[in-house]
Amino acid sequence: MSVFRVAVIGGDGIGPEVTEQAVRVAQAALRHGGAAIEWDQLDWSSALYLKSGSMLPADAWEILPRYHAILFGAIGRPDVPDHIPVHDFLLPMRRKFDQYVNLRPAYLFDGVRSPLRDKTPGSIDMVVYRENTEGEYAPIGGRLYQGTPEEVAVQTNVFTRRGCERIMRAAFEGARKRRKKLTSITKSNAQTFGMVLWDEVFGEVRRAYPDVESNSLLVDAAAMDFVRRPEAFDVVVASNLFGDILTDLSAIVVGSPGLAASGNINPERKFPSMFEPVHGSAPDIAGKGIANPLAAILSAGMMLDHLGVSAAAIAIRRAVAAVLKAGQPRTPDLGGDARTKEMADAVLAAL
Repeated sequence: MSVFRVAVIGGDGIGPEVTEQAVRVAQAALRHGGAAIEWDQLDWSSALYLKSGSMLPADAWEILPRYHAILFGAIGRPDVPDHIPVHDFLLPMRRKFDQYVNLRPAYLFDGVRSPLRDKTPGSIDMVVYRENTEGEYAPIGGRLYQGTPEEVAVQTNVFTRRGCERIMRAAFEGARKRRKKLTSITKSNAQTFGMVLWDEVFGEVRRAYPDVESNSLLVDAAAMDFVRRPEAFDVVVASNLFGDILTDLSAIVVGSPGLAASGNINPERKFPSMFEPVHGSAPDIAGKGIANPLAAILSAGMMLDHLGVSAAAIAIRRAVAAVLKAGQPRTPDLGGDARTKEMADAVLAAL
């Protein structure tokens, strides 16, 4: 039997609440998969920053490579500036561990109402491959004359041929396992350096995948089409910023960010990959016990699939689908009044 070590970082807000339930469900699902997991809880959060001035302990980057994967909740709280947890924890994690694929599926489950009219279960079924280590979120730039009328801020986008090519190849390989349709998101009509390179690399990579129907779409047109005809998309590949924004939109059109799972993946498995719900820390409902745990549970399922425990991953997804189709229980984001643990208990029963 395979034994995996997983670091669990609940983080801030509702993060600890939903990851607790995700661990419960994943542990129960392991009976389907012939594997075992040793779960290690790491109490790293913005609270540590307020105490020590650092988001992570000094030896964090030596500790985390000992694990096969990381299950993460959320980061951020109102009394810590937003850029600190992102640039001191999330973005360094993705770069240090070369988690260059940010994988975000969006699926309209049976029993969940889309805010878009007349969308039937399964009609929206897409996966976004978001470049996760460079692009618009590269920490290159600076500020000059701070606090004066002459203040200047410079933020530099970074696109490399290597970065573009590897995320596109990952997306094309993913498309081959699905409906063999891929859309590349660009804005090369306005961003004439980085996005032109993106388009050129896309043109080169697509030639190696003649079996996949592929096209390029401007990001503003893509934003419209994610709303007016989301069923047209299968696999989408996008830069860091464009992928981030579009996947928040895709989460809404399939019913709720409370259903949006994601993985920050190092495909070569040289470093651990990190799996997290998309919804963030939601400080307005933290501690109330009403957060939807399904995004965290589905993220744990993605983690199990990445670890090769596919039977357990399939069991989790089927259990979540069964609970949603049944219509009860429902957390407030889905129109009900169920509590976090109640929702997880229903998934456990379905398992």
